Amino acid sequence: MNDAHWHLVVNHFPIIGTIIGLGIILFGLIRKNKTIVNVAYTLFIVVSLFGFAAMNTGEGAEEMVEELPNVGHQVIHVHEEIAEKLAVILYVLGAVSIIGLWMNMKQHKKSIIVTYFATFVAIIAVFLAKEVGTTGGEIRHTEIRKGNAAMTEITTAESQGEDED
Repeated sequence: MNDAHWHLVVNHFPIIGTIIGLGIILFGLIRKNKTIVNVAYTLFIVVSLFGFAAMNTGEGAEEMVEELPNVGHQVIHVHEEIAEKLAVILYVLGAVSIIGLWMNMKQHKKSIIVTYFATFVAIIAVFLAKEVGTTGGEIRHTEIRKGNAAMTEITTAESQGEDED
């Protein structure tokens, strides 16, 4: 497998895992259940590791697809910039989760503060993850790019014109 394959294998988990983790930590807060919160913390730690893997396979994937038709450097650059921001947030979320997990195990009285902070960071991560997923999809799925309706009409008109010849 090459870097593009590996990138596709690992890049979905930081997005999906963060969304699921946010739901779990919110549920844990509502139920006031530290075990459920610990599950979210554990998931966030795993998500941050997958985010690291996605970042480390992204450059190789970029090299493989940047010269393909309909793939522009600008589209990749936008994806890369947002992915870098998400990676930093995921690393922070992973670190906060390690601290929160430790504080919950030690039954620290102020562990709830860490839980609220982790929830806040997870909300930011979900927003960025959505953007990373969308911009990543736009690299190869031109049909979801902004302003694509006009491009689709032109392509359709051209292909209909070619069929008449």
